[in-house]
Amino acid sequence: MDFSHAVLLSFEGPDPYSMVGGLGTRVTELSAALAASGVETTLLFVGDPNLPPVERVGNGLTYRRWCQWISAHHPGGVYDGEWGKVPDYTRSVAPAVVDEIVRPAAARGERVLVIAEDWQTSWAAIELDRLLREAGLRDAVTMMWNANNTYGFDSIDWGALQNAARITTVSRYMKFELQVRGREALVIPNGIPDRILGGPPDELVRATAAALTQRPLFVKVGRFDEDKRWMQAIEAFALVRAAHPGAKLVTRGGREAYGEAIFDRARQLGLSVEGVKGASRDAEALLDALAGTTADVVDIRSFVPEELLFALYHVADAVLANSGKEPFGLVGLEVMASGGLAVTGATGEDYAEPFSNAIVCDTGDGRELAVYLEALLNDDRLARSIRSAGEATAERYRWSVVLDVLSSKAAYARL
Repeated sequence: MDFSHAVLLSFEGPDPYSMVGGLGTRVTELSAALAASGVETTLLFVGDPNLPPVERVGNGLTYRRWCQWISAHHPGGVYDGEWGKVPDYTRSVAPAVVDEIVRPAAARGERVLVIAEDWQTSWAAIELDRLLREAGLRDAVTMMWNANNTYGFDSIDWGALQNAARITTVSRYMKFELQVRGREALVIPNGIPDRILGGPPDELVRATAAALTQRPLFVKVGRFDEDKRWMQAIEAFALVRAAHPGAKLVTRGGREAYGEAIFDRARQLGLSVEGVKGASRDAEALLDALAGTTADVVDIRSFVPEELLFALYHVADAVLANSGKEPFGLVGLEVMASGGLAVTGATGEDYAEPFSNAIVCDTGDGRELAVYLEALLNDDRLARSIRSAGEATAERYRWSVVLDVLSSKAAYARL
C-alpha cells in the first residue's frame, strides 16, 4: 500500500450505541484489518456518549467518537437525532482530519487514505476536500466515498461529491444503482475477519446442536424489513413443515414494528410462535432458553454472542439470508465462513453461485424457497457439497485479500 495512514469516516461503529447493521460491522472490521496490515488507522464515528472521545484499541488503531455532546441527549442510538448529528459531523470532522492527521503526515512525506461511508458523511468528504485544497495538502490524500446502500441518495450533492472523492461501492448491484444516477463507481467488496474462518468452536457447536434437537432446523437473522423477505421465509417454512412436522425456525430480528406482521402471518399459517430471552448475555444462558422451547418458530429477543450466532449458522440445515434487495449480503458470507449453508437473494451477493456454493432465490415466492429447501433435505450429498464450496468461497473474501483489491483501486483513485 502506498499510504501510511488511513482514516475511516462513518456514522456507525463498534459501540453497541453505534452498531446497527452491516455498516457498523464493515467499518469495525476494515479498520482492524488496515491496522493489522501495518497502516496507522483512525475510525471516526458517532460513538457512545459515555465512552472516551479518543481510545487507542490496539497497535495502529484509534477510535475517535464524534457528536458525543449531541448523543448525550439522544440515547436511542446512532441515528437518534440524526439530523442534528450530520451538520455537526460535517462541520467538525474535516478540520480535525486536516490538522491532526494529514498535516503531520504530509510533513513527513507520508500519504493518507480517507474512506467516507454512506450519505451522512458525503458533506464531510466535500468539506474535507475543500479544506485540503485551501491548505495545499490535497495531493497528500487519496479520498474515497463508499456507498453501502441507497439510503439517503436523494439528499447527496453528487456533482460536488464526485469532484471531491472517488466513488466506490460494495457490489455490482450497487454499481448499477449508482449508474442509474449517472455515477461511475469502483467495486471493492466487503470482507470477513480470519477469526470466523474454520467455523465456531466444536464444543459450542455440540452444545448448540444439543439445545436445538428438532429437525430440520432453519435460521433467519436480519432487520424486520420487507427487503429481507421475511414473509417468503415464513411461508416457505410452513410448506416445509407440512412435510416435516418436527421442523423448527429460529429467528433474530430487530425492534421494527413489521415483526408483528411477520409473526401474525406465521400464526395464520398454523405455526406456533414463541419469544425467548437469555437470562444473561452469555451463550450458555441463551442456549438454556432455546433448549426449553417447543414452538415451531422461536424468536430470540436478547443479545446473541457472535460465536453462538455462528454456531447457529453451522448447525442449521440452512440459513435464510434470502433478501430481495441486498447491497452486499454479508450474512450469507458469514454463514459460508461458519461452515453453514447459505440461502441468499439475487441482488448484491456477487459471491453466491446457485446450487454450487449457495441456494439463490430469484423471486419472493415462498414456493420457490420451499422447493429448494426440500431439494437440500432430500440430497445430503448436495447439501455437503454446497457447504464445502461455501467455505472455499469465504476464504477468498477474507479482509487480507480484500485489502489487496483496495490497494489497487486506491492507486487508480489517486490519479
